This record gives sequence, C-alpha cells and structure tokens, in this order.
Amino acid sequence: MVQYKLYYFNARGRAELIRFIFAAAGQEYEDIRFEREQWPEYKAKSPLGQSPYLEVIENGQTFQLAQSLTVSRYLARKFNLAGKGPEEQAEAEMYADQVLDLLNEMVKIHFEKDETRKEEARTKFYGETIPNVLKVLEGKIVKNGSGFLVASGLTWADLFLTDFLGWLGDKKDGFLTGVPSVKALNDKVLNHPKISEWIAKRPKTEL
Repeated sequence: MVQYKLYYFNARGRAELIRFIFAAAGQEYEDIRFEREQWPEYKAKSPLGQSPYLEVIENGQTFQLAQSLTVSRYLARKFNLAGKGPEEQAEAEMYADQVLDLLNEMVKIHFEKDETRKEEARTKFYGETIPNVLKVLEGKIVKNGSGFLVASGLTWADLFLTDFLGWLGDKKDGFLTGVPSVKALNDKVLNHPKISEWIAKRPKTEL
C-alpha cells in the first residue's frame, strides 16, 4: 500500500492544487500542516528546503519531492489527471504554466512595498493581464469542445485554473463575465463531488 504525506503551512497557498488533485482522484493522504515557527524543523527534512513537499512511502522506501508544480505533475500522471498521451500532457502543462504566471504575478504585487508601483501593477494585472489570459483560454475551451482545457476532459490544469480563480474572491464573477466556457469549467470543477466535499471540510485559513 502506498502512503502519501503532504507537508505545508496551515494555509491553502501553493499546496491547494495538490490537495485538489488528491481530492479529484479520491486518494487518501496525510495533510500535514505546520505554523511559521515550526518551519525550521520541517525545512531540515524537505528535499530542497522548501514547502510544499511530498513524501511517498511504499514497500518501506520513502520518496521525497518538492516544488509545487513538480509534485502536481507527478500526482496528475499517477492518477490519470494529466491528459491522454504526450501531446495532451504537454498542453495541460502549458496551461498550468500560464496559470502559474498569473499566480506568481499576483504574489509579486501583494509583496510590492512601493505603493505607486503596486497600484500601477495591480491596475495592469486586473485590468489587462487576467482578462486577456481568460479570453485566450475561453477560445481554447470552445475549440476543443470538451468543456475543459484539453479535449479528453478534466486535468490538473483545470484544477489549477479553478484554484487560481478562487483567489480572486469577490472579483471572480466580474472576470468570468464574457467568458462563459471558463465560467462553466470553473463551475464543473467546484461541483465535482470529491472537490466540493474537500472544499466544504478543508480548514478555514486566511491564505
């Protein structure tokens, strides 16, 4: 029997996509959370001194993996959420990288200390970048006809997009106006029985 242990701060953050993948796959795992003051203890055990990180225990052997997208890609392939064949898998990774670009920009803006630069970056990000990316994704979803980002159906890229959209909070509905296929994808993921079950029971955290 394979055991999975996910280590991350007591937050959604960079680990929530991984939790979405576990949920969609119906795979049990240990969701090990720690507070900031506990990080040095866990950092010493992480393969790259970073979190999140994953431990996979099988036949007495422990395999460790860090970097959130690397962990997500690994699990998606194991649980048939990566797309069918190398072309679809590459497509899913392309879309995931695009979502990661958005997430990284959002984090960068959040931590910008110069208020003038912060406001300029926020205006461009919310006024141009996000709408432009969603418009492109809308066209891709319509073209492949599956209702998801790749033709064969649900992949980890759809889960990542939905996770990112959740970070938009009360702004999300406004961004989804005019991109009905993106909205429908988001709704399908959120209404997935195992995803909705996870969201209902997950710990309530600020981030």
